[in-house]
Amino acid sequence: MSRRRVAILGSTGSIGTQALEVLSLHPERFELVGLAAGRRVTLLREQVERFGVRVAAIGTDGPEGLMRVALESGAEVILVATDGFVAFDAVFAAAERGIDLAIANKELLVSAGELLVAAARRSGTQILPVDSEHNAIFQCLLGEREQDVASIALTASGGPFWRWGLPEMERASVAQALRHPTWQMGAKNTVDSATMMNKGLEVIEASRLFRLPGDRIHILVHPQSIAHGFVIFADGSVKAQLCAPDMRVPIGFALAYPDRLDGVGGPRIDPMIALGAQPDAPLLRYEFERPDLGRFPCVRLAYEALATGGTAPAALSAANEIAVAAFVDGKIGFMEIARSVAEVVGRVPLQEATPAAVRAVDRQARQTAETVLADYKQRRPATRATSPQ
Repeated sequence: MSRRRVAILGSTGSIGTQALEVLSLHPERFELVGLAAGRRVTLLREQVERFGVRVAAIGTDGPEGLMRVALESGAEVILVATDGFVAFDAVFAAAERGIDLAIANKELLVSAGELLVAAARRSGTQILPVDSEHNAIFQCLLGEREQDVASIALTASGGPFWRWGLPEMERASVAQALRHPTWQMGAKNTVDSATMMNKGLEVIEASRLFRLPGDRIHILVHPQSIAHGFVIFADGSVKAQLCAPDMRVPIGFALAYPDRLDGVGGPRIDPMIALGAQPDAPLLRYEFERPDLGRFPCVRLAYEALATGGTAPAALSAANEIAVAAFVDGKIGFMEIARSVAEVVGRVPLQEATPAAVRAVDRQARQTAETVLADYKQRRPATRATSPQ
């Protein structure tokens, strides 16, 4: 069996480093041919030397470096693990060339998902979702007919503030927001989990990936993070995917698809114990609740952006990225993330989604967000968050 050639955009982040763990466990199946990273030059150099990579790029190389890794490395599948919009051109170029894409980047699918899915369909590129929830839905849909799907449900951990009241959340610090109860992620995704914007963005992603409107995509808060997604069929049947909360499982499935890899995740779940059917084992309790849109308004904002369509999701994603960075830097309070995002989306003129329009709205939303946040600093300096020590 020939080895599958893999390139990773964003190799020094949380998803990228876990992907390298997966690849190192199966050297007989994979050949790492390209790496790109942002600013962690020393770690990138170590990765290049360890795996003997033929093409690599660092953030100072700009979009051209990402493009070189995507198109000149000879990759058959590219893991897109960058944050934000930086890999836009490289990912679209790969899709147009028919290179498979394992996507862990929310912002790309949110901002330009319709365009990317259309490009992939034209070229034959497979889009393989890496987010645990979309990977779960992807698995549940294998062998099923699209017309038989009634709706889907994405699960959410609820983040660190699920049981907090609004007054507490107004005063939440950066350190508290970064203390996720079940997942180990980068700062951006962890804060998005705390606001539940991550789940709102995932609703938009799911709409693009699985061609479903927002009213057929539901969110269930499931603090145990064992069940990752459900598909509800027209006849009332339900399929679910369960596994330990370990990102190496969906990463491995996406890279090896349609195969499954042995030993890539944490401890395996014994289904007899997990479902409470083992007489001598303690009964495990699984909770499912609806999100509270009063305390987590980012969910509502995402559904509204999806319903509005066009470039509204791109504006939402860009505004959120700037707001989260400002919160992590201690410049705004936690609940001001949602308020500033709503203000930015309301200010940015919307357009029909085209590559040029998405790029333009992304830039404009970021500039508008900086202006809005500067106003927040002047008006409400007392509500600044506390940066972690």
